[in-house]
Amino acid sequence: MEVKHICNRCAKSRMTVKSCNRLRRSLALWYQKHHRFLPWRQTKDPYAIWVSEVMLQQTQVKTVIPYYQEFLNRFPDVNVLARADQQEVLKSWEGLGYYGRARHLHAAAKIIVADYSGKLPQSWKHIRQLPGVGDYIAAAVLSIAFNQVYPVVDGNVKRVISRLYQIDAPVNKSSSYKCFYEIMKELIDSKKPGLFNQSMMELGALVCKIRQPSCTGCPLLNDCRSYQADTVTDYPKRERSRPTPEYRIAVGVVLKNGNLLITRRRSKGLLGGLWEFPGGKIKADEAPEAACIRELKEEVNLTVNIASFLTRVKHAYTHFKINVDVFICNYLSGTIKLNGPADYQWITLDEIDRFPFPKANHKFIPLLYKALSEKVDGQERII
Repeated sequence: MEVKHICNRCAKSRMTVKSCNRLRRSLALWYQKHHRFLPWRQTKDPYAIWVSEVMLQQTQVKTVIPYYQEFLNRFPDVNVLARADQQEVLKSWEGLGYYGRARHLHAAAKIIVADYSGKLPQSWKHIRQLPGVGDYIAAAVLSIAFNQVYPVVDGNVKRVISRLYQIDAPVNKSSSYKCFYEIMKELIDSKKPGLFNQSMMELGALVCKIRQPSCTGCPLLNDCRSYQADTVTDYPKRERSRPTPEYRIAVGVVLKNGNLLITRRRSKGLLGGLWEFPGGKIKADEAPEAACIRELKEEVNLTVNIASFLTRVKHAYTHFKINVDVFICNYLSGTIKLNGPADYQWITLDEIDRFPFPKANHKFIPLLYKALSEKVDGQERII
């Protein structure tokens, strides 16, 4: 068996059966001694493994652990998850980000219960048809939970392979995926594919790190082309990214008879299904205060005035950044007519914790509590 590379950019040499076997043995021994004892590695439950892989997409392990444990406490199996209300699922996901993952997980659970008797499908065709399940999650779940021979390709794996074989294909270019997949397909241990996949990902996370890789502790050191050529820092190759766009946003906290107005985003799209304080983009040469008043009129049909400026928060998403000016507003007139949001509610300050909000809103909610609560003659009062 040889590693059959699909293009000249992918690799500059081939591996023999002997070297492939040596790599698998070295990697397995290293993993056995050095892998982290993570909660999802202590179970064989396909549902729990699936949940972990969904949470781990684009999210650090240390961030995921408490969410994973709390999620399984609240939704211990696929039947409980399928019966849950979407708002409850989103609330449990609050702060983890990429909320489409939670919506897809919930929708997929309903399908698994309805079409597969509550058991995660074990075929590539059927698991790939579930909402939110792409090639990576399908390969990870099928290999780890069911010991099926499907290679995983994530950022850690691409980095290891790039350095191991001096791969010139940019890791951040979608067309490069096939190159890394074909190499992993040749390398994967057909007897223990789940263990191999986890070992490769763990090596990238602990040893073959983005910055300051610990090459001397790498079990694949003798096979690493870039280490032998002293070019480790040249890999992985990346295409230069475009500058991240930045938008200015105005948000209004509307007060009416001691209540606050919140709106719910439509189910699809960025932050779908979450609640927020209404607002929108500030136009060029528009004052933030004027933008806030205009957006509230356009979005919910209310006329307001600005009572005070609360704060400015900055928040970064994957492909853009926002600077949010937050204003406390007094309701003047108008009846709610939604233009964009899917729903609205007037709530008290103490009810905020019942609703799932985006992280950008959470950055100013503590200040909102402080600004709207003051003690008058020893009693709490909402201004």
